This record gives sequence, C-alpha cells and structure tokens, in this order.
Amino acid sequence: MTTFVDRVELHVAAGNGGHGCASVHREKFKPLGGPDGGNGGRGGDVTLVVDQSVTTLLDYHHSPHRKATNGKPGEGGNRSGKDGQDLVLPVPDGTVVLDKQGNVLADLVGHGTSYVAAQGGRGGLGNAALASARRKAPGFALLGEPGDGGDVVLELKTVADVALVGYPSAGKSSLISVLSAAKPKIADYPFTTLVPNLGVVTAGATVYTIADVPGLIPGASQGRGLGLEFLRHVERCSVLVHVLDTATLESDRDPVSDLDVIEAELREYGAGLENRPRLVVLNKVDIPDGQDLADLVRPDLEERGYRVFEVSAVAHKGLKELSFALAELVAESRSAKPQEEATRIVIRPKAVDDTGFTVTREEDGGEAVYRVRGEKPERWVRQTDFNNDEAVGYLADRLNRLGVEDELMKAGARAGDGVAIGAEDDAVVFDWEPTMSAGAEMLGRRGEDHRFEAPRPAAQRRRDRDAERDEADQAYDDFKPF
Repeated sequence: MTTFVDRVELHVAAGNGGHGCASVHREKFKPLGGPDGGNGGRGGDVTLVVDQSVTTLLDYHHSPHRKATNGKPGEGGNRSGKDGQDLVLPVPDGTVVLDKQGNVLADLVGHGTSYVAAQGGRGGLGNAALASARRKAPGFALLGEPGDGGDVVLELKTVADVALVGYPSAGKSSLISVLSAAKPKIADYPFTTLVPNLGVVTAGATVYTIADVPGLIPGASQGRGLGLEFLRHVERCSVLVHVLDTATLESDRDPVSDLDVIEAELREYGAGLENRPRLVVLNKVDIPDGQDLADLVRPDLEERGYRVFEVSAVAHKGLKELSFALAELVAESRSAKPQEEATRIVIRPKAVDDTGFTVTREEDGGEAVYRVRGEKPERWVRQTDFNNDEAVGYLADRLNRLGVEDELMKAGARAGDGVAIGAEDDAVVFDWEPTMSAGAEMLGRRGEDHRFEAPRPAAQRRRDRDAERDEADQAYDDFKPF
C-alpha cells in the first residue's frame, strides 16, 4: 500500500457565486414599495496552506477532486445570500504548485504560506443594488459568476539543510539513524530506502535537518532506478554529502568511480546542484578492508578539493567530527542568504490609453467575426440572464458606455457582423446591430418606471417628447457606420 506520495494531480473547483434576486417590496397600502432583491453570496475559494504536521500528499492521491461550496442566492427583503465556505487544503512544507504545462504557480515554503488555487465566483447583484435615479425599479438581477476550476500539479520537494547522496546500500540510512533520532528502514539489499527520510541534528548551537535520499545509480537523471523520482528532494538542500561505500562487494565499483558517477548525475539533473557545497564520507571503515580502501583513496579525493571524513555508523566512529563540519557549512549557507527585505508595495498604474478590453478581427468560414476580450466585458456577459430582455438591454448599455461599440466601428465592423465576447471555447456570439451613441441613453432607458416620477403638465410632456424625437432624428442623420 502506498504510504508516501510526493507528486499528485489535483482537480480543484471553487464555488459559484449566488444569483442576485429580483424582487419588489409588497406591503399593504404601498403598491410601489420599490425593489428589495438582495445580492448573491460569494463562492468559496480553494486555498493550499502549508501545515508542518503534514508530510506527504497521500490524501490527495486517494481523493484528487476537491470543490468548495457555492454562494447562496439573494432573497427579497434586501436579504443577501450566504457566502460559500472556503476549502483549505493542508500541504507539506516545500510543496511546489504547477500547471499542466509544468509552469510554476507557487512555491510554498514556511508554515502558514498559502496560495489560492481556485478563486470563488462573485455573487450577482440584486435589483435593489442595481436601482438608480434613472432605473428606479429594475426587473432583473445579475447572475452569480462561476468559480474558477482546473487542474494543478503538486510536487513535494523536501526542505532540509543537508542531503545524503550515494549508491544504494552505501549506508546512508544507517548514517542518518545514528546522527539523528530518525528510524529509517535498514537492510542489506539495494533500494531499501524507497522514500526520503528526515532527521534533526544538533551540533553545538546549530540545529539542522538532514535528508536521506533513495540511492542513485547511473542514468538516474534520465529516470533509471528511483533517482529521477527523488532527485527533486535534493534541490532545496544547502549541503550535499557523498556517502561512499568502502566495503562494497561489487568488483567493478570503488569509492572514486562511485563519486564520479553521482557527480555526473547531479550535473545532468541541473537545478544548481553542481554548485552546492559538499563533502565526502567514507563509510564502513570498521571493516578491515574498508579501512584499507579508505586510506588508499583519501589522498586522491583530497587532491580534488573535497573534505573527507572516515566514519562508521555501526561503530559510531567519526560521527561527532562529521556533525560539526556539517553544522559549520549549514551556518555559512544560512548567513550567505540575503536578509528578508521589508515588505514593499509595488504600484503599477494603468496606461493612459488602456481601455480594459481588446477587439480583434477573425475569419470564420470566410465571414468576419470580431472578438472582444477583457475582464469587464467577459464578466458582464457571465452575469447576464439572456432570458430577460431588460437584463440584455442593461448589458448593451454597459458595453456601450465602456466604448466597445466605438472600437468595433474603428475595427471595421458592420451591422450584421458576428461579435464574440470571450474565449473561443466559452464565448457569447451575436449579430451586431449598432446603436446611436448620442441617443443610446435617451432611447434605451431600460428598467425605468415612470410611475415613480413626478407628474408633468401635458404641454411640458409634449415639448419634451418633441425635443427627444428631434434629437434622435439628428443623431440618426449624424450616424455613419460605414
């Protein structure tokens, strides 16, 4: 049964926003009580949070589908819907969040570090919030936005100061068991260690963590053995320790050639491992042949510039010197890291000519289609109930005020051309019928209720009507779409 998982594909879905409510206040002797529809609740987010008590991604291996709750719809009487509950997913320290293409979205290091993997949808506004001096009794409300959803890949990269690397059965697990309180599985056959093991070592005033990585073999960086699967756990380590077996029973191996092979694999894997400080441990010197071989290869290794330590995990020989040498390297690495800077707020003002949307011409079967992309137009489309003519008219007014029609004209759009708002796989397509910019507001007072307006004399109403007709006629004459 799988007990350790360090890479999973997680399917996350945030909650949808609740729909706004279109309601009119009803009370005895108050036939025109006005709109009182409440707003919809916000959809819940899906958030990844580092939790020190979590050490594996096993839970998400068994249950990869996670969804937050939806927001509740608004109700009459100005009652807003309840927000959806956020879904918090605990992950181990050192978890990297990637998209399906392998791009890094977040690197979660440190207890409490969080990342919103899926944003909940906004709740739709009720007709009470949409009411204005011109639109006193809207007969529609906005729909809630759908929550974000998609797939993310979680990769665990162990957070440790020191990594023990070497061939299988070189004695890495035995070494970590005597340097720390860790209790890894130890046996006399290759690939005993199938998962990284972590231990905490105290050497004087320095406390550091040490990781025992599954054994590497030639070709590990290309996926042979367990190397490629677990080399990522070495990436965050500040110090590398080559554990070399001086008592190997294989005739074609020796400590120097083992070192060369592992170094070649580290260079091939990359990720900056070739530049990490490292030292060499000649293990199993308690065996007579092992001590003889250590005496033979030590001068060659020191000639290459390595600090060499002869140890025996069984006889507890050379462990104190090794632990303090590692503590020294760890302290140097920590002091070399740049100090955390004070939090800075970066202000990125909008460009003066940024309209917030784009209009591009595309060809679809020989016919011109004009695609509108932008955060506001796409959000407004998602919030519109296309079964309600008044809501559609409200959308048209918003797009016109934003300047979408002007940009369509500049792009060469003609009446009857197709206009698509949104991405190709999720767009609303309609045939464009241009309105008159000067008369759009005058003729398009959608949602107004003239019963709320003060009565005007008949003569004044006739004069206003004639003025509006003349203004509309003039706007039509001035309008030249072609």
